[in-house]
Amino acid sequence: MNVLNRKNRKSISKLLESISKPARIQILLAIGEDEACVCHLEAVLGYRQAYISQHLMSLREANILDTRRAGRFVFYRLSDIRILELIQEAGAIAGIPEKDLQPVNRIEKYSNCGCPSCQPLIQVEPMADQFELS
Repeated sequence: MNVLNRKNRKSISKLLESISKPARIQILLAIGEDEACVCHLEAVLGYRQAYISQHLMSLREANILDTRRAGRFVFYRLSDIRILELIQEAGAIAGIPEKDLQPVNRIEKYSNCGCPSCQPLIQVEPMADQFELS
């Protein structure tokens, strides 16, 4: 008989506990196979920035999310895409229709989101071209 040792049982339990809150499942599905910043998740999900940030911090501490910084923006992505499969399988067992468990594969652009993914970059002319040198 093969029984998981204590360390492995705790690892599985910690993973499941880390994603067990409904808001975290919603955040993970909103990130999907792409990446998203807090302001984008705020626009998509309708939660306050502070609420989303708390959940993102917990998911990051559990090594479920990785981050990438672009200027003042931090983008979050799944560290292992199989987490989506885990959520989908759990949802199927719970009797949730498959269409309701689909991750967002392409994050839409939002005019009220200030991240570089949503707002076009402003072209700035180099300052040297604006002055004549004598």
